[in-house]
Amino acid sequence: MAFQLLPLIILLIAPLTANAGQWPPSPGYYPSTRFRSMSFYQGYRNLWGPGHQNVDNNGITIWLDRNSGSGFKSVKPFRSGYFGASIKLQPGYTAGVITAFYLSNNEAHPGFHDEVDIEFLGTTFGKPYTLQTNVFFVDDVPIRRYPRKSATTFPLRPMWVYGSIWDASSWATEDGKYKADYRYQPFVGKFTNFKASGCTAYSPAWCRPVSASPYRSGGLTGQQNRAMQWVQSNYMVYDYCRDYKRDHSLTPECWR
Repeated sequence: MAFQLLPLIILLIAPLTANAGQWPPSPGYYPSTRFRSMSFYQGYRNLWGPGHQNVDNNGITIWLDRNSGSGFKSVKPFRSGYFGASIKLQPGYTAGVITAFYLSNNEAHPGFHDEVDIEFLGTTFGKPYTLQTNVFFVDDVPIRRYPRKSATTFPLRPMWVYGSIWDASSWATEDGKYKADYRYQPFVGKFTNFKASGCTAYSPAWCRPVSASPYRSGGLTGQQNRAMQWVQSNYMVYDYCRDYKRDHSLTPECWR
């Protein structure tokens, strides 16, 4: 999963298992192969709910029950970079539960922060998870390109990497229709294969941002663009840029 920094805006993608037998065409370039995996403590620390997480050699397991959820945070803030993890989600009834891996500077700028979201919205029996995000790459396949068209909607302030599991029953599953049911607790998320590389807040000014393509400019190749268009055509549930009921005066990335 490769991130670029931007404020909170939503794009919904159904999981790639939703359409059985259909897989995106090869993007032709795999940025994840350029970065080594790290152990949890090489880059992260507990943030909250220490009694609801377990760290082992391969990563961290966090869980939610009726008492608490849990979360972790990167040791360093980043100006830009590549951030990834393999995430195993709990099957069965998980309505109301969110398992997240995201970038934010909310603690540094409360009330006026930037966020890059990846949230797996829990579901009911027999239905796939919904992946809510604003921009990133799934298994090296680009699903969205976010052009910088305004300094006000493309933040440059450093962010930390976070992971968490929590109860969002009021809105997470079918707009709050289905709530977390603690008869099925604990709800578990396992994070492994952590990757984090790029320019930290302490890096020199000449540190170059990580590219998500073979081009140093970061522009996608034709093959990457075709893979992205295929995913959007087959799996996208909602795109705020195509929601004409929204006021797009503050979303210049949607302007054509």
